[in-house]
Amino acid sequence: MTREAGRRAGPGEQAVLLAAGLADVAVSTLGSALGAVRSLARRSDTAELVAEAEQDLTARGRLVLDRYATVPPAHLEVLAQHVLARRAGDGG
Repeated sequence: MTREAGRRAGPGEQAVLLAAGLADVAVSTLGSALGAVRSLARRSDTAELVAEAEQDLTARGRLVLDRYATVPPAHLEVLAQHVLARRAGDGG
């Protein structure tokens, strides 16, 4: 599926080209990952690496949940608390 110079790809051809590009990226990424797994399997400290990876992933998961799952305090409530604190500090 080669394009001639100056000819614009149709939507179908564009979709095929995008799918082929994504497949190529996926295959090369998978190949790199398999190479990394093979090299890890040869190491003697694999169990320790897996434990560290689990701790890292747990920490990342906790950060993501803290970032997106918590509801920020209401803006007006925060302002009211600042006003009350300022009034208490001024003595009235």
